[in-house]
Amino acid sequence: MRAKIIAGNKAASGENMLLGESTYLAIRQSILSCTLQPGSLLTEAELMEHYGVGKSTCRLALARLTHDGLVRSVPRHGYVVVPITLKDVEEVFALRMILEPEAARLAAGNVDTRALMRIDKAARGNSASQNHGNQIGFFLEGNRAFHLQIAMASGNDRLVRSISDLFDDMARLVALGFADEDDSPQIAGDHKLLAEALGAGDGKTAARIARRHIERFRDMTMERVLRSMKQDFEHAPLLAVGK
Repeated sequence: MRAKIIAGNKAASGENMLLGESTYLAIRQSILSCTLQPGSLLTEAELMEHYGVGKSTCRLALARLTHDGLVRSVPRHGYVVVPITLKDVEEVFALRMILEPEAARLAAGNVDTRALMRIDKAARGNSASQNHGNQIGFFLEGNRAFHLQIAMASGNDRLVRSISDLFDDMARLVALGFADEDDSPQIAGDHKLLAEALGAGDGKTAARIARRHIERFRDMTMERVLRSMKQDFEHAPLLAVGK
């Protein structure tokens, strides 16, 4: 009997862990895609009802999101989705410009360029879908896969992890900046030139194209994030709560 109880407790614990993980990932994705807008106020009661979970599961998810820097506690109010600032855009792209050109240089001659362009083509094909609600999501997923394929070909696992983390940080910036655009960022030409340089084993050219590509994307994102912030100035009271 005791063994059955212990086994039952372990099974229940395992189910709770899976539920906690799935709840955390669901809320995290909503934040990264800006479905939950920067500056939005969240309460445990609302999240529990929306995701159909208990208080302990909800609090565990919020604790992890706080650790990730995606939400912060506001005493007597709940939690606020951490706002996006122009400094965030500058810092993320500054690090990309340090890491990714070097990844491209190291990856030159080691990349399966056909596979690389298949990833790019698939992402652009999906982003052409008329279902605009998924458009930026398809772009983000495909763009991330393209750049991580290059990073992995560099042979430096720590470089891959660092670039992967940057793309997590960048997801909200792009989702916010391009939320109201008719199409995704137009960068297919850059990807093609980068793939050609990588295939030719020309690390110097690949690094130069990677840097130029990131600078161009940074400028597009910065302009659109700034525009979005101006349009959504009515969120200012919520941002003030979190200070």
